[in-house]
Amino acid sequence: MTDQKGFTLIELLVVLVILSILATIVGPRLFGRTEEARRTSAMVRIRNIESSLALYERDNGTFPTTEQGLKALVEKPSGEPVPRKWHEGGYLEKGKVPLDPWGNPYVYLSPGVHSKEYDLESYGADGEDGGEGKYADIESWDLE
Repeated sequence: MTDQKGFTLIELLVVLVILSILATIVGPRLFGRTEEARRTSAMVRIRNIESSLALYERDNGTFPTTEQGLKALVEKPSGEPVPRKWHEGGYLEKGKVPLDPWGNPYVYLSPGVHSKEYDLESYGADGEDGGEGKYADIESWDLE
């Protein structure tokens, strides 16, 4: 008689039942936080962009205009006002303007409506201005 090793059908079923129970308990806790994690990520990215805007303003004396947009942080604008001391290589890591966690561009206005310098926001999960709950906008002037 040969010595066979392996799992019995009963052992495999017990493991599947245990994994199913764990997935039922842990899954909602992990997946329920996805939207919260995206909102936190948007807040962090807004703060990072704000830091880049502050560096741009320090070097050039003004913030990019609405027309120049956030693209002015990665490519030297040619339109007025032309930046005096634009930093070669730009002001954002990886040389590109990040999208919000939902894949939409951040909205930038300068001068701003809520701030005399600029307004910066993500329209959130729905990609539209306004909204409540998980669809609420993430706005630079409301971040603490």
